[in-house]
Amino acid sequence: MKLLRHTIGVLIASLAAPAAIADVFVLPPDTDVVGAAGTVNAAWEDTLVDVGRRYGIGYRELTWANPEVDPWLPGRGTAIQLPTQYVLPQTERRGLVVNIAEYRMYFFAEVDGIPSVSTFPISIGRMDWATPLGQARITAKTRNPAWYPPQSIRREYEQDGRSLPRVVPAGPDNPLGAYALRLSVPGYLIHGTNRPAGVGMRVTHGCIRMFPEDIDWLFDQVSVETPVRLINQPYKLGWRGDDLLLEVHPPLAEDGESEQHGLTDITELYIRATRDRPAKVDWRLVEQVYAERLGVAVVVGQARKVKEANESVVSRPAEQVAPGKKKPRPSGRG
Repeated sequence: MKLLRHTIGVLIASLAAPAAIADVFVLPPDTDVVGAAGTVNAAWEDTLVDVGRRYGIGYRELTWANPEVDPWLPGRGTAIQLPTQYVLPQTERRGLVVNIAEYRMYFFAEVDGIPSVSTFPISIGRMDWATPLGQARITAKTRNPAWYPPQSIRREYEQDGRSLPRVVPAGPDNPLGAYALRLSVPGYLIHGTNRPAGVGMRVTHGCIRMFPEDIDWLFDQVSVETPVRLINQPYKLGWRGDDLLLEVHPPLAEDGESEQHGLTDITELYIRATRDRPAKVDWRLVEQVYAERLGVAVVVGQARKVKEANESVVSRPAEQVAPGKKKPRPSGRG
């Protein structure tokens, strides 16, 4: 898989690297996975917020992938897993796709006539200010936007003993940052921020917040009327070559999905992914990946050869998942 702007590869590098810029991947029609996982060693002064900013990863993504690491004091030399391999969401690959379950946005476009995809970490709405789902489009683009907070937000500030003017002008105190993309859903924006440490968290009033450097790049790539799909897919399954990869994120708190429901969703993804291409899948590993929910893409199966597929009957996944001790995770993690 060729990377147009710079190669991710397996990153073993100094954390003195500058903030990440957008990764743009060539996207062949038969590929569902882009990027490659990486590892860096923390410096003594680093936090996971610092690491995420450098490598284009949000806070939640890093804490999911590194559950044993203190996010505010990882410690010098601590290995930090970078979850920079992505199974693409199951939706039309056109325009912007916002998957709120993984706190990440995808931009599908063409570069010199070649299909490509870019991906960015995002912040989403808090539980009481949820980011909406559904179809939308960009209706306006604004540089150095002023912020006109609605009465509901001004009332919230008042209840907290804070004041908020009717208009916040462009500048360092403006929470929209330097760029804003207005959506057809009234009141909602994709925008930058003057507080980049919050990217990758549930901290907004429903808008989609990006790192300043990411929206700076994206702003010139999109146009008015670009379609925007807002989806909620905590489970993703897709092919890369002959490998079948599963990526599981914790469902949003308000979704409250049970284990049975989640595994049923993954079973349905498996049926769709293997309808025309049978696969030999390790269902114990599927169960483990689901239970851990690290947001890391893991190889859970391989394509069956034609002879194998003809000689065996593929059982339903639910029948192949057995209780008991789980198989250890392969060290490569896909």
